Amino acid sequence: MTRARTALALVALTACARAPRVAAPPGPEPFRDPARPIAERVGDLVARMTLDEKVGQLVDDAPAIPRLGVPAYGWWSEALHGVARAGRATVFPQAIALAATFDDALVGHVATAISDEARAKYEEAQRHGAHGRYEGLTFFSPNVNIFRDPRWGRGQETYGEDPLLTARLGVAFVRGMQGDDPRYLKTIATAKHFAAHSGPEALRHSFDARPSAHDLADTYLPQFEALVREGGVGAVMPAYNRLDGVPCAASPALLTQTLRGAWGFRGFVVSDCGAIGDIVGGHHAADTLERAAAMALDAGTDLSCGAEFGALAGARALGLVTDAAIDGAVTRLFTARFALGMFDPDALVPYARLPMSVVESAAHRALARVAARESIVLLENHGALPLAPRVRRLAVVGPTADDVDVLLGNYHGEPTLPVTPFAGLRAAAEARGVSIAYARGAPLVGRGGSSAQLADALRVARRSDAVVAVLGLSARYEGEEGDSAGDRTSLGLPPPQQRLLEALVATGKPVVLVLTAGSALSVPWAATHVAAIVYAFYPGEEGGAALADVLFGDVSPAGRLPVTVYRAEDDLPAFTDYSMRGRTYRYLEKPPLWRFGDGASYATFAYSNLVVAPAFDSTHDLALSVDVENTSARAADEVVEVYLSKPDAPAYAPRRWLAAFSRVTLAPRERRTVPLSIPSRELTLVDETGARVPIVGAVAIAVGGRQPDAAWRYATTADGLTGSVRSRP
Repeated sequence: MTRARTALALVALTACARAPRVAAPPGPEPFRDPARPIAERVGDLVARMTLDEKVGQLVDDAPAIPRLGVPAYGWWSEALHGVARAGRATVFPQAIALAATFDDALVGHVATAISDEARAKYEEAQRHGAHGRYEGLTFFSPNVNIFRDPRWGRGQETYGEDPLLTARLGVAFVRGMQGDDPRYLKTIATAKHFAAHSGPEALRHSFDARPSAHDLADTYLPQFEALVREGGVGAVMPAYNRLDGVPCAASPALLTQTLRGAWGFRGFVVSDCGAIGDIVGGHHAADTLERAAAMALDAGTDLSCGAEFGALAGARALGLVTDAAIDGAVTRLFTARFALGMFDPDALVPYARLPMSVVESAAHRALARVAARESIVLLENHGALPLAPRVRRLAVVGPTADDVDVLLGNYHGEPTLPVTPFAGLRAAAEARGVSIAYARGAPLVGRGGSSAQLADALRVARRSDAVVAVLGLSARYEGEEGDSAGDRTSLGLPPPQQRLLEALVATGKPVVLVLTAGSALSVPWAATHVAAIVYAFYPGEEGGAALADVLFGDVSPAGRLPVTVYRAEDDLPAFTDYSMRGRTYRYLEKPPLWRFGDGASYATFAYSNLVVAPAFDSTHDLALSVDVENTSARAADEVVEVYLSKPDAPAYAPRRWLAAFSRVTLAPRERRTVPLSIPSRELTLVDETGARVPIVGAVAIAVGGRQPDAAWRYATTADGLTGSVRSRP
């Protein structure tokens, strides 16, 4: 979407809409007049409501107002990587896997497919008179929190640990969800959880996050600002926790001063589910629900996910909240509903005509397979991959090899024909005349595992030419509080899986380790003992087919780690410490097992001819280009990564930071000049007070297929900039 189209999305909440799609016949009331602008229609409708009717609209399960022709509406729907919790839908790779693609255009296509299915399912529900939870058009996605600690169970929902990557993918997701029609929003996306929320899950209802002013502005806020300013996101959800002592859902500093004031947000704010109650019971910032509801409304929250805002009638009677504050929230919510076309005839709303045949269509399944392919990260390869053509007998072993749950992650829909890793490998093997055998080998978690399971795995391994060990986690063992086991206590493989892996390696057969997880798994033993390591994350319903495409060599992998893989939990600060020092590649102090941005290929690439614009300043984007050549005999994707660093930066500043990236497809021996643009924002640093200031002096620019290291050669370019170009095998 162009910037002009983005501007249209931003104002769509107040743009002109058409005639109401309601049971009551059209009348002379202005809110029913399709020729009038939304602001006038909404103002007229709200003025006709009683106080009790208004308050009733401020909860997620909003009742109908029959006398005004207002239907009931359930505000809570989910679409993290597919329409979730609403039956059949295409399940795309989990968000952390989409982040590994480093492909914002692809994420936009995925979001467009999700919103197509969302709209079709909504219209079908409307035809059957359904208005319940998970059947609406307001989606509590995406999660753009920074994955600052691999122990956080919900990190799988995010786009990783880097603010720029998260911002670029988040903006693409929002645009794909909300559409580009100049009058109507296709759906409404919600940026969550605002702000500084990334575990521990068990403490989220009472925790007080206290990052420094630098860390808040440098790490925890930039991606939210991008989704508001660039993406035109229609809704924002405050976090459960407090920030510097104030519950986020009742924070004027966050919701009024920053979100609506500094950033110009024009949508609505919805609390996380039950968060208004936490103001009383978890944070003890209010002694009654009436006071908590009034605090949240006055701070800028418009809607409670839960029934807590029903207490606003009592708060109004006690003089704790004004009619104007209630009217403001109701106005913002109905502005959203009008912009979605909920009061207009189908003939005027282009998205209303999307048929149910788009749900899990062949095109969407194909897109899910492409997305899963692009997300797969090759971390180690000592000649074992691709498997074809030398492998004639293949063993597939592991507790996540034939488990549908490992495809799905959390917040997912129900796929019709999910392809597990074993199912995908079996289909590919049989098509090639390769014999294949499967053994579970060990339980997913626990302390032991039967000797019979292990013996069966070793038997099929010894009869094979190669072993694919599919190990790791599923969302049953990492996720959100209450849904699963929540946060992790260890970064390594569960002990029975580690024992299985060591036994497989001891057979002498080449072992390809496929890791399934929504977070970083620390496997230092495997890094030095197995023949190849592939990260598959939670790859969605076509994950097994995509994995087979990569392992058998039909597709060259090009995914990149969106997180740092630490060697051990001892290398991390305390989980409850929201300081960024020692966390993520930007502030790392100890050498990791694998770095953010790491990922190998079956092809080889050479970089040359870095060209940087002759001058720059922090008010303009910086243009540069680099020549990338595929020096191999096979087509492949390459992810071009651009990093900046300032050797004399203050100690509190990041060591280096991702400034631009581009995923390109190159034919065999093809050489291409890849244009890149470093946003002007990346040419600034955040000082200790949280202010963003222009960089003064020389800046190092590194361009390549991964982060720079000591082997990179630096060369001075114009105006004190330092460039680096390196060929990567």
